[in-house]
Amino acid sequence: MPASDFLENGPENAPATLILAHGAGAPMDTPFMNRVAEGIAEAGYRVLRFEFPYMAARRTEGGRRPPDRQPVLLETWRETIAAASGTGPLFIGGKSMGGRMATLVAEESGVAGTLCFGYPFHPPGNPEKLRTAHLETMTCPTLILQGERDPFGGREEVEGYKLSGNVELYWAADGNHDLAPRKASGHTVNDNLAGAIDAALKFMKKVSRSGPS
Repeated sequence: MPASDFLENGPENAPATLILAHGAGAPMDTPFMNRVAEGIAEAGYRVLRFEFPYMAARRTEGGRRPPDRQPVLLETWRETIAAASGTGPLFIGGKSMGGRMATLVAEESGVAGTLCFGYPFHPPGNPEKLRTAHLETMTCPTLILQGERDPFGGREEVEGYKLSGNVELYWAADGNHDLAPRKASGHTVNDNLAGAIDAALKFMKKVSRSGPS
């Protein structure tokens, strides 16, 4: 993947770099992705965003192509990690599918840690189809930032899963898959996103001090 394909926020000489991938249905520059990338960059970190082949093709050819098959997604992650440059530890992650794919290549890639915004623990309405096997033995430090009522895995069910001690969970109050709460909850999407960004920054700082560089 050419470095020119990255959407970049933050300084090149940042203390750490985070690569973020988009979710299955939306590109790398949605309001959600912009807010997360800009919020982390404002704290002095470097954030690189990229798109999987099917999403990049949507920009040039139009239409709504379905996501690439998992082998293509994983290979794209490997190429992206190899193409990234920067100083300090490298973190990878993303929104939903993008974050899940990051966790699947994290350990082989030797990155410092992974961050997943809205992890798709299972398809909505199919809680028996868990996507957690690798998370049970994860050795790479991982932070999952999840809405309490996410249809892909809400707090009540996820807290009963058997996950590795290296997997941390941050809960966005009354949040859905985009971490957005209901108005009646008394919480706001801005507060939830700010809280998630703050949690992500604390995680990166902690791992940068104690983990591999």
